[in-house]
Amino acid sequence: MPFEIGPGISIGGGISINFGPPPPGPGVWSAGGNLGTARQYLAGAGTQTAGLGFGGNGPSAATEEYDGSAWSAGGSMNTARTVLAGAGSQSAGLAFGGYAGGYSADTEEYDGSAWAAGGTMNTARNSLAGAGTQSAGLAFGGYNSSYESAATEEYDGSSWTTGGNLGTAKYNLGGAGTQTAGLAFGGRINGGGGGSQAATEEYNGSAWSAGGNMGTARYKLGGAGTQAAGLAFGGNAGFPAGVTAATEEYNGSAWSAGGSMGTARYNLGGAGTQAAGLGFGGYDAFPGPGVTAATEEYTK
Repeated sequence: MPFEIGPGISIGGGISINFGPPPPGPGVWSAGGNLGTARQYLAGAGTQTAGLGFGGNGPSAATEEYDGSAWSAGGSMNTARTVLAGAGSQSAGLAFGGYAGGYSADTEEYDGSAWAAGGTMNTARNSLAGAGTQSAGLAFGGYNSSYESAATEEYDGSSWTTGGNLGTAKYNLGGAGTQTAGLAFGGRINGGGGGSQAATEEYNGSAWSAGGNMGTARYKLGGAGTQAAGLAFGGNAGFPAGVTAATEEYNGSAWSAGGSMGTARYNLGGAGTQAAGLGFGGYDAFPGPGVTAATEEYTK
């Protein structure tokens, strides 16, 4: 009679060893419903089935809500802006920074139908990244009159306070995670021939530390997920690689290849998780149409 000697291991009439199903492989992208308005330089928040896209080129004040298959119009932001950052959910979104005729420090909070003014950031900037929630947001990196920034700020639902600086000042970077477990990856620096970045940094609520490098250095990319399960997709990998469809998955220490996007693009918005990501809008380079309304859903 067979008897078990350990999890998934039994002996009797031969030895049977079953360690269960193999670990899941990389996810795959599939087409979702198009944005109502094609745009780039927008921000994203929420989940794959309850996404939020706002702002963008123009600059734009438009907001759209995703239900898992189609986008519909939401309430417009009070300040039209581009290259901004976002965090939170569809019913409790957070928009901050960006460019609105100048570097912006404005914050707005979304309640599922309308935006209201929030606390002003300490450092006005655009091309920054965000993470967290409406009541516990995180802003980091970006670009202003002093060029790339290392500044980090934490939001408590009404005001911003200074957090620990990034190890390397950068802009056009990706972000994910929470206020106490943030993830910064990729980006661009101007000085010292830096260009496209592959570096990753992890935030513990007070300080940043180095994480594993991405396989593809890039900037103007999309991001989603958590510090322990991050997702990076699209972006510009610089000369000569150019615009990329590459996706990478982070496990808390290292990146591995995920399934490529159907449409290579940069300046896109991102939301969701590593297992259920959302990428939308951006700039689809030659031979694409340029600014795109395309949405893709990542499933792992």
